[in-house]
Amino acid sequence: MWYSERNSGHFLGDRPANSCSLGCKAASSREGQTQMSPKRPIPPELDLLILSFPMHFTWEFLQAPLFRSMQDVSHVDGLRICLQAALGDIVIALIAFWTTSFLAGTRRWAAHPDRRSIAAWLSTGVAITLAIEFYSTEVTARWAYGSSMPRLPLIGTGIAPVAQWIVVPMLMLWYLRRLSAKSILSNPTDRQANDGV
Repeated sequence: MWYSERNSGHFLGDRPANSCSLGCKAASSREGQTQMSPKRPIPPELDLLILSFPMHFTWEFLQAPLFRSMQDVSHVDGLRICLQAALGDIVIALIAFWTTSFLAGTRRWAAHPDRRSIAAWLSTGVAITLAIEFYSTEVTARWAYGSSMPRLPLIGTGIAPVAQWIVVPMLMLWYLRRLSAKSILSNPTDRQANDGV
């Protein structure tokens, strides 16, 4: 009995030679997978889309009474028009964001924006808005301002859509900075991603 237990690898509590190696390999594999797959930072464009849509849709809905072309439409048609306008605003926001990213040299510029980045961010949105408003009101007459719409001198563009691309982008930038700060504190790997493109 003593001989058989000794030769079978169980003498005095001996474990089989391959039992520990299999368990250690499995644990090592799990640890390796954990180390090799760090938490991936969320693309800044995704945060931008999530934040910009409700803000722009709310603004479009609130400024709708200032447009003469919106005064005679039904409630459903009004919501559809505001939805389309908000989707167009998202496109403008992405263009402004990528333009600023190109000038700043990084897509993470919103974490620590300087004056040049803020100026590029705002001026791009305002410039596109001025062009669209002029084309839509003066050239194609797709929409028209009501008598209650305040207008810019000389060019006659409505102040409300221009102010939209100052107020909303600044609110978005403020919130993006807060998200970036929380992300870096909760996940140190985001600190390295914050410096890259």
